[in-house]
Amino acid sequence: MTHEEKKTAKIVEEMTMFFFALEATYIDTRIERREGQVLICVEADYDPAHADKLTHLEHYLNGQKNDGMEDIYWELAGSGDPGETSQLLLVGMMIDHAEIDVQDHCVKMRLHRRI
Repeated sequence: MTHEEKKTAKIVEEMTMFFFALEATYIDTRIERREGQVLICVEADYDPAHADKLTHLEHYLNGQKNDGMEDIYWELAGSGDPGETSQLLLVGMMIDHAEIDVQDHCVKMRLHRRI
């Protein structure tokens, strides 16, 4: 397995743990490998009591990409407490763009990553 595949797996792991922290009962993840990029699609429900944790999700995931930080810290993804801001910021550094649609009790995300 290459480093790029491991990084993709870490992103999926972190987003899965994030939704478990929101007490999701349904998490669907799909990975599409395309020429020069990976698309990670995540759809999950969440307990409305945790809706406040979704308010800054787009800000964290669409923050500035930092290849240097990613190369140093990518292995730490998934190692902190689920839903920690630092873990989401790390995922944001590992992807190029996130499309996030938050609806009542459901979140749909498309995470784009050039490889």
